[in-house]
Amino acid sequence: MEPAGAVLTQHAVAVRDGKIEAILPAAEAPSRFPDYARVGLDEHALIPGLVNVHTHAAMTLMRGLADDLPLMSWLEEHIWPAEKRHVSPEFVRDGTLAACAEMLRGGITCFNDMYFFPQAALEAALEARMRSMHGIIVIEFPSAYAADPADYLRKGLELRDRYGDEPLASFCLAPHAPYTVADATFRQVATLAAELDIPVHVHLHETEQEIQRSLAEHGVRPLERLRRLNLVTPNLIAVHAVHLSPEEIAILARHGCSVAHCASSNLKLASGFAPVAKLADAGVNIALGTDGAASNNRLDLFQEMRTAALLAKAVSGDARAMPAHAALRAATLGSAQAMGLGKSIGSIAPGKAADLTAVALRSIELEPCYDVVSHLVYAAGREHVTDVWVAGEQQLRQGKLLNGAFASLEKRLHLWQNALGGLAGH
Repeated sequence: MEPAGAVLTQHAVAVRDGKIEAILPAAEAPSRFPDYARVGLDEHALIPGLVNVHTHAAMTLMRGLADDLPLMSWLEEHIWPAEKRHVSPEFVRDGTLAACAEMLRGGITCFNDMYFFPQAALEAALEARMRSMHGIIVIEFPSAYAADPADYLRKGLELRDRYGDEPLASFCLAPHAPYTVADATFRQVATLAAELDIPVHVHLHETEQEIQRSLAEHGVRPLERLRRLNLVTPNLIAVHAVHLSPEEIAILARHGCSVAHCASSNLKLASGFAPVAKLADAGVNIALGTDGAASNNRLDLFQEMRTAALLAKAVSGDARAMPAHAALRAATLGSAQAMGLGKSIGSIAPGKAADLTAVALRSIELEPCYDVVSHLVYAAGREHVTDVWVAGEQQLRQGKLLNGAFASLEKRLHLWQNALGGLAGH
């Protein structure tokens, strides 16, 4: 990813104390680092660990619970009632741990989460030895987690204070969406974001219905409302950003905002087609997210890279839109930069964390290979991921998870299926 478009062949990466120490020709590695343990990846591409810029990890327990519905019907008639009945620290812990297992097996080493009971999600991510960012969620209505906006913020900030020194964890502010957060709360979020210099992670311009509701209730479109409330800054991660005017694209670019593009979720919920090519042309940082497994239904950034690249071409009418390198960048360095982590992850560079994913390219469906990056985006899938490291610690070896934290997970997931099964369907 750095320098852009570079592919190094027959090279080695030296790792020490969880960080990348050097990148050098493979032939020179044994003499430069004679005492280092060696891992041979002769048939692989080694890429930065994929970074999932937007998900609701615990919602893995709701995968397939209520499919093929428009967003607001899906939320109001199925997801929110299921959450009201079942969401608890145990729900969030098990759901997040299941999400971590799926993501690690698919080459994802870091994710940005937005959900209730973030401490349970954080504990699960740490147990999985996965890098994570946790949203200090805030919403106007009460839940089992918090009573009101002040309570959401207080609990989230206390969690950040307790875990602020944890090297695998970081935090952002996560007001849910313009239609669930009031102006007074947004103002408080803006003040905190400026004081703490942390990202603001918010669903924005996801559907036409959201925009029409904002016009009726506030007299302006959601992005303009957030601009007036001082939230449109380089810290803004605008999730979905499907329905944008040329003027709104220019605003996002001028203020250095990032867009979390969730192509599969947008398609499944019929939210629309994000103008990714126009955003990229304007200079907006594009990042890739899966959204939650309840609306995707896969936490699979290989799928997101391919879908995003293909959609960008079809929507713009330009086959050159979002080429393979740009798609891979969006799933790695673009997402890391959106989360404020671009200096530590997202590329293979000396001094950065050794978050690495190995993808096997020697199989019949990937032969012949003329362009490695093209194959990574358009041909390979998460089933070709063999090895994954987070902060230099191997988490996946030859397709097998090494962490014992996942050992009894399947039994607990069956219990959750039995508990939620009565809410399935339409």
